[in-house]
Amino acid sequence: MTDGWVFTGPTPSAGATAQVTLVEGRSFCISDASGDMDPARAHGLIVKDTRFLANFQLRVDGEPLECLDVQRIDPHSAAYVTRRRPRDGVADSTLLVVRRRYVGNGMVEEISVANLGRETTALRLSLSAATDFAGLFEVKDGRPLHQAAITTSVTGSGWSQSQQRGAESRSVDVTGSGGPDVRPGLHTWDLVVGARETATLTVRVVPFFDGVPLTTPYVPGEPHHDSPPAIRHARWRQRSPSVRSPDIHLVRLVRNSTDDLAGLRIDDPEHPSRIVMAAGAPWFMTIFGRDSLLTSWMLLPVDSRVARGTLETLSEHQGTTLHPTREEEPGRILHEIRSGLDTGQTPGTDDVYYGSIDATPLFVMLLGELHRWGAPLTDLEPLLPHADRALEWVDAYGDRDGDGFVEYARATDRGLLNQGWKDSFDGVTFASGLTAEPPIALAEVQGYVYAAWLARARLARAMGEEERARHCEERATQLARRFNEAFWLPRQGYYALALDCDKRPVDSLASNMGHCLWTGIAAPEHARSVAAALLSEEMFSGFGVRTLGSNMGAYNPMSYHNGSVWPHDNAIVVAGLRRYGFVDGAKQVAVGLVDAAASFDDRLPELFCGFGRDEFPEPVPYPTSCAPQAWAAAAPFSLLRSLLGLEPDLPATGINCEPDLSARFLPFSIDQLHVGTETIRIEVDATGHAVVDAPVHVSGEADRH
Repeated sequence: MTDGWVFTGPTPSAGATAQVTLVEGRSFCISDASGDMDPARAHGLIVKDTRFLANFQLRVDGEPLECLDVQRIDPHSAAYVTRRRPRDGVADSTLLVVRRRYVGNGMVEEISVANLGRETTALRLSLSAATDFAGLFEVKDGRPLHQAAITTSVTGSGWSQSQQRGAESRSVDVTGSGGPDVRPGLHTWDLVVGARETATLTVRVVPFFDGVPLTTPYVPGEPHHDSPPAIRHARWRQRSPSVRSPDIHLVRLVRNSTDDLAGLRIDDPEHPSRIVMAAGAPWFMTIFGRDSLLTSWMLLPVDSRVARGTLETLSEHQGTTLHPTREEEPGRILHEIRSGLDTGQTPGTDDVYYGSIDATPLFVMLLGELHRWGAPLTDLEPLLPHADRALEWVDAYGDRDGDGFVEYARATDRGLLNQGWKDSFDGVTFASGLTAEPPIALAEVQGYVYAAWLARARLARAMGEEERARHCEERATQLARRFNEAFWLPRQGYYALALDCDKRPVDSLASNMGHCLWTGIAAPEHARSVAAALLSEEMFSGFGVRTLGSNMGAYNPMSYHNGSVWPHDNAIVVAGLRRYGFVDGAKQVAVGLVDAAASFDDRLPELFCGFGRDEFPEPVPYPTSCAPQAWAAAAPFSLLRSLLGLEPDLPATGINCEPDLSARFLPFSIDQLHVGTETIRIEVDATGHAVVDAPVHVSGEADRH
């Protein structure tokens, strides 16, 4: 979900200074491993891009607590197990303090103080808290801006703070049970806890937007494991695929990805059946056009409702006018949505920003793929006008100079300099290391446009619109011909990364060409050379395909886009290799990613450093990598789809399934793969495969049974 102006931090394992992130929809909380939030760090409770808690620190007799463990309950909840530090001259502590935190439309924290000693103990428990109503980017960047005045008041068992900025206001109420002494920003309890007894208190944090409180999903007196977030997460797990394999890392990777995605779901109260995925935690808990579309594509075997909800949500915000500061153009699909208090510090001062060159064709691609996976035309028909407007944008605004290619150049100096998925300022460079100047036509974007025309052709043919279908197919054919003439580098044996402002090929060896295999725009006669380049020593690190070859001038394995390894990018490369028949290469990359995930607690982060496996036996983390991150968490499902050779086309031929998995994964089975309205199970061993409970004809290699 690269947005070019914000970089995020990873979630380390629990420890004295570890960072812990809990997520639920548009709410997330970042703290240390004891549960404290430090205003000097990028901590806080953030809801809809506004920080409602900047400071939240629990003390016993004025002293900080010592962390013993963090036990995650769900993506939105965790138990912070702490103790009072041992007193002078005493080896152990007898006071256990457990903070059970639940995030969602605010926060609820249950604080249990257990006296494990043989004598009654007296103690003072204090909780200091405060907010600054900072915007998301202010928090991430650690750059406090001039703030409007914050007012504080005490009411009964709690206190509140509020701020007015122009016509908008934000406020927060912090209340505590157990009869605390309350002062502005401080709750204090004087407790007497008997031997082997426990005292429990509850603290509630309720955000207000323009005077209206958010509705908490956590009802007082009811167990939180029955709360709506917990129920939604449980249902997501129950309907998601599960894997059996002797490779425990693959099994755990799929399970952990399922859990991570559960926390990234955003439910729309106005459309209860609609599901979209936030791009990633902690800093991207909002919908991103490119990220959400690619994530939805990868999750089609898991839940096609994500794809439909994403398309419906993006269509509602499709560009309608020319607005330079937010890069809006008629028919354009957005880059991201934000909803924090306006600080004037982000690209375009509006909630919606459109500076993405690839989201618009990806929208049409996903619509066509959703139909192939069994979505009825009657359900998709309302989205067809939006697909047509997207293709009109391709011609009217995407192709800026009429050369047949879609290129980008930002409309103002406030927008993103690079508007493809490698959108850091130095994300597009020549082999020499020089930065390409816009307007820039990216190789993968031409592939997306090619696939979009073909997707629209299939939809037109399914509706009996033969003339429109032939027109769209002809557009795709013309683009493929021009692309292979302009982007192919015969001396190097691979496709150029892009064309620059002077139509010069940007000759870097980069992973973008893998997307050209995925979409099918690559000429068959060039495919073998492209596959060899992607799997070369310069590109394949042993854990994945690098974004940029190690022999390139801008190569830096510790950079964001110039030599790092991105799991979603690799999943697309694997799909491309499989499409052109390079199965061994696809398996090589997939196994590398599973091995990499094993070093990240069997999870795939947003990205990791591109050092070779011969340099370091384990992948080196990238210091500001999102975790969990939607398209990284979705990547394992895309990898499995590729290795299984699973290609449904329910309106036409049914399901094609031609598994070819690494021997280390066998025997293998995956159940609850969603195809159309049904679920299937695929079993694979050394003798063949079987597809169980398929609702339609299945083609592929000979089955075992």
